[in-house]
Amino acid sequence: MTDLTNLLDLDPAQLVAYCGELGEKPFRAKQLQRWIHQFGASDFDAMSDLAKSLREKLKTRAFIASPAIISDHTSTDGTRKWLIDVGQGNAVETVFIPEENRGTLCISTQAGCAVNCRFCSTGKQGFNRNLSVAEIIGQLWMAEFALRQTKGIEPGPKGERQITNVVMMGMGEPLLNYEPTVTALKLMLDDNAYGLSRRRVTLSTSGVVPMIDKLGHDCPVALAVSLHASNDALRDGLVPLNKKYPLVELMAACKRYLEFAPRDFVTFEYCMLDGVNDTDQCARELIALVKHSAHPVNCKFNLIPFNPFPESGLTRSNNIRIKAFAQILVDAGIVTTIRKTRGDDIDAACGQLAGEVQDRTKVQERMKKMAEYQEKYGKDFGRIVEIS
Repeated sequence: MTDLTNLLDLDPAQLVAYCGELGEKPFRAKQLQRWIHQFGASDFDAMSDLAKSLREKLKTRAFIASPAIISDHTSTDGTRKWLIDVGQGNAVETVFIPEENRGTLCISTQAGCAVNCRFCSTGKQGFNRNLSVAEIIGQLWMAEFALRQTKGIEPGPKGERQITNVVMMGMGEPLLNYEPTVTALKLMLDDNAYGLSRRRVTLSTSGVVPMIDKLGHDCPVALAVSLHASNDALRDGLVPLNKKYPLVELMAACKRYLEFAPRDFVTFEYCMLDGVNDTDQCARELIALVKHSAHPVNCKFNLIPFNPFPESGLTRSNNIRIKAFAQILVDAGIVTTIRKTRGDDIDAACGQLAGEVQDRTKVQERMKKMAEYQEKYGKDFGRIVEIS
């Protein structure tokens, strides 16, 4: 028996090719795509303008399904978080953030994450696997029609679109799962699917330099870079990927990307960590980095109040410090925003998307052991201390 094809896995060109294999003309692919992505249809019988013979063929060869929902929670501020099952004991999270003039969906691209940034609870669980196209675009498909259903809005292009913006800022590093991520992006942008503008789709990366260049050529969307540090020594400790692609290379890649980008700036995300990266000196180093280095980059900064979790050993900068830091950047002529924390009560805030990924790194176990040793041998056990 042939394996059934999940049609959510196919981008517009692949769907045309698939219909060709079935002996169908390219316009059938467009019709099919509209039924799937604009009407949220998963039943071939409901696709009334497709020939009955094609519907019968599809029933025996294809299906349309996003991953199963494990839980669905709505925060007091309207933020909605779905936990979705991606098999092998793993679940990832998708978060919808409603605002007055837009609705933003935060999508995951991997179960777990291999980058292991120090301030991110997702990375502390290690990496399990890449998500498929159907698992990535399926989050948008599932969320758009779930939101419409909740509000009683009809599916199809006439119904008011609930998700106007997509950010690839959920679990995982999108550029380390490149092909499925780009296929999903192409569907988001296609007029016969979601028809989102490139300006309204943002991919967030911790700085995988070669893939930033590749994305610029293949499917440029708005770019956000998880910067979080003003110099290499500090970033090496916070974002281990920096050891492979240091700041000078990252800035050069960002500058190159702007030649193709739909916006004329890159957003730098900067998680505010008390006493670590929030000093006036750090702010001045950032200004030098983006304005006066070998590769100045037109940018805006998004300062993110850290969402603490026990394993990190880090705390959030206080509001006065965050505002003072922002003011230094603003005074240097850099557009700077401070992200509002949303969905804290359902653990849907930035850096909290830990899902229920199997703990490959056994971090909980190791942290507990370390705490026991420190109690026994003193608080400096296992740390590098300077001896004068």
